[in-house]
Amino acid sequence: MSLIGQEVTDFKVQSYQGNEFKEVTKEDILGKWSVFFFYPADFTFVCPTELEDLANKYEDFKKVGCEIYSVSCDTHFVHKAWHDVSKTIQKIQYPMLADPTGLLARDFDVMIEESGLAERGSFIVNPEGKIVAYEVIAGNVGRNAEELFRRVQASQFVAEHGDEVCPAKWQPGAETLKPSLDLVGLI
Repeated sequence: MSLIGQEVTDFKVQSYQGNEFKEVTKEDILGKWSVFFFYPADFTFVCPTELEDLANKYEDFKKVGCEIYSVSCDTHFVHKAWHDVSKTIQKIQYPMLADPTGLLARDFDVMIEESGLAERGSFIVNPEGKIVAYEVIAGNVGRNAEELFRRVQASQFVAEHGDEVCPAKWQPGAETLKPSLDLVGLI
């Protein structure tokens, strides 16, 4: 079953950000674009490479009004410990959400019940709190922040221009399409 259009369930979790523990709730995500970036666990192998890639792109996400929330089933204490010992994780400025009960992982349907870990899932959530795009991939393959950023921009564009769609590899400023009978079979 598709998660497109599904509204994020009410939640309240702890996070680690800027050397502080903070509570994050559903109310905090409403009114702005969000990316929920699930990963299996702190102190692992592929995860820090992805989180660093996202940290390097974070300013671009913020410039387009999109907050990043990395999420694992670790506690906020583990996030802090990882941040304290890893030069890679120290680059992270976005909130690292703690999901030790798996509430968010289950809501976004990425919980691996046998291990208590989350799959690698990237979810773009609109300002109304609804999922508009997502990708879930195997734990042994890392994701690309540049492509995720492009999808956020495309999602924002079509939200603003409901009569236009973005073709493959679309970038801001590139040509879009206006679906119509005249285009059928001509592309």
